[in-house]
Amino acid sequence: MLRFILPLLSVLVIAVGFTTSAVGDGHVAIEGELKQWHKVTLSVEGPFATEVDGKADGQRADAANPFTDVRMTVRFSHESGEPSYDVPGYFAADGKAAETSAESGNVWRAHLSPDKTGMWTYVVQFDTGPMIAIDPAAPAPFSAPRKDLISGTFQVGPTDKWGGRDFRGEGRLQYVGKHHLQFAGSGRYFLKAGADAPETLLAFADFDGTRTLNKNRGPIKTWSPHAQDWNEGDPSWKGGKGKGLIGAINYLSETGCNAFSFLTYNVDGDGSNVWPYAHPRDKMRFDVSKLDQWAIVFDHAQTKGMYLHFKLQETEIDDHRQKGTDFVRSSLDGGKLGPERRIYLRELIARYSYLLALNWNLGEETTQTPEEQRDMAQYIADLDPYQHLRVIHTFPQQQDQRYPPLLGSQSALTGASLQNNWSNAHQRGLKWINASTKAGVPWVVAADEQGGANTGAPPDLGYKGWNGKTPDGKKTHTAHDIRKYTLWGNLMAGGAGVEYYFGYQLPENDLKAEDWRSRASSWKYAANALNFFRDQEIPFWEMSNANALIGNTNNDNSRFCLAKPGEVYLVYLPKGGTTELDLGGASGEFTVSWFNPRDGGDLSEGSVNTVTGGGSVGLGKAPAQPKQDWLIVVRASK
Repeated sequence: MLRFILPLLSVLVIAVGFTTSAVGDGHVAIEGELKQWHKVTLSVEGPFATEVDGKADGQRADAANPFTDVRMTVRFSHESGEPSYDVPGYFAADGKAAETSAESGNVWRAHLSPDKTGMWTYVVQFDTGPMIAIDPAAPAPFSAPRKDLISGTFQVGPTDKWGGRDFRGEGRLQYVGKHHLQFAGSGRYFLKAGADAPETLLAFADFDGTRTLNKNRGPIKTWSPHAQDWNEGDPSWKGGKGKGLIGAINYLSETGCNAFSFLTYNVDGDGSNVWPYAHPRDKMRFDVSKLDQWAIVFDHAQTKGMYLHFKLQETEIDDHRQKGTDFVRSSLDGGKLGPERRIYLRELIARYSYLLALNWNLGEETTQTPEEQRDMAQYIADLDPYQHLRVIHTFPQQQDQRYPPLLGSQSALTGASLQNNWSNAHQRGLKWINASTKAGVPWVVAADEQGGANTGAPPDLGYKGWNGKTPDGKKTHTAHDIRKYTLWGNLMAGGAGVEYYFGYQLPENDLKAEDWRSRASSWKYAANALNFFRDQEIPFWEMSNANALIGNTNNDNSRFCLAKPGEVYLVYLPKGGTTELDLGGASGEFTVSWFNPRDGGDLSEGSVNTVTGGGSVGLGKAPAQPKQDWLIVVRASK
């Protein structure tokens, strides 16, 4: 047993299983911009460790594993008493690992994104012992009085980011029991649109320790097409690394989109080139410098207004029952909530849960059992201090089997990331919006992967010579189809938005993509939709699908309606034309305007400018291009 004095705080810490070399003195540093919603980092000089401690062939095989055998927890509390967060901490090597690639050190960390201005208190607790960080039977942190705690205070001022894309001007994006997320600071509700590809986004050459285990299917990216989009003053590391990926995020943000997704673990999956570990086969020790470099990218993304979709595992490795209980080496506890899965989730939550806008996805096309999915979702809910959105994603043909046992109080899930054919995004989204509402826990439902699997959201015509056909010469759907039936199909169902999957047969496909300009038209169309809801102040979070009001009782793709009855009705016509709207349940006068989903911009007048409630009314004709898609906006006159 080793005892060391913390002179600055006059408290005693006990660390078990560590050698005396380079033990810290318990000094605490509070770093970052001490402002509301900004990243605050607490670093403490604690016991010395290395990434490979506790490993038989490691540098110090007799020492404790810093990831499993040490549990650091920090309780951050506002002076008012609320909120108070118990935040898991993590081993940070020398505290500068993104730059130094250090594998050892005595710096331990935790992060806070403070909800309020004013005085905050921190209390740090270290617990040590074999597997203490993930032992479900271990006493909870702060469950008993202790004399060896480290405590202090710091002052938080107001944010200075109001009015731009930076999420620090709006606060944490929260699940509030509705079908849409809400920013805790600004109160604004959120719709997303962005990239679901490449799923191997983090297979980036500039991240430490990144390589592929499958050269045929898992190329390592440079993101060189987007190096031109990196700007002076943007982050990089180790003398200029990272510019390609940082530039890609800049580009997607500048299109007006606001989301992208990525796998954090895919060993033996399609790409087999992304993992958080020091070695891809050792799932109990993490690559500290790589994970610090990931954080640089994630932090930058948040300043650019980009929502982060964490896909926690690849379908090929989520369960892998092949013969009885014979699992592939890469699967985490064979799909169960065992020590590998627990420490994996703990490390990601400790390092990244402070981020303001994200969701935890149980895994791409998860095939775990309902019990395993419930256990995983509940573990995330119990550990994540900020209660980010928790979603499930599975194969289209398995949704009806896998989702019902997880609805309502049956699980800790709060959303669904849907994979469906591009042409039935509306119907499938509407199904799970309605089913989750009926079950008592409304899910946030997004259309995040559209197929067929070979095509997804296609590139723009002419990109790298693409002529609108698959390699076998078959004509496929276009960006216009994706706009009409996936983007607006989801939004008009009452969904939370879209991410675009790139398929595996087209240019810049799901595994190899490095140039987001390949889908420039789709980003434009998506941004047009987001801008419309914002600029026209449409209360979409209070609206629900009302296809029956325009005669579409079958909920087919002929036309869609989203309504807050008596106040505002949106009618989308994928193929143009006109329609009638049943205003029998409403009274008064309504204005009729038209929005062009292709070009965006202001509303226009059609052939009918006003209608009166009390019955079915014709909405007239579009101002131009009557056979193109249009959105009709019907609002109660003020």
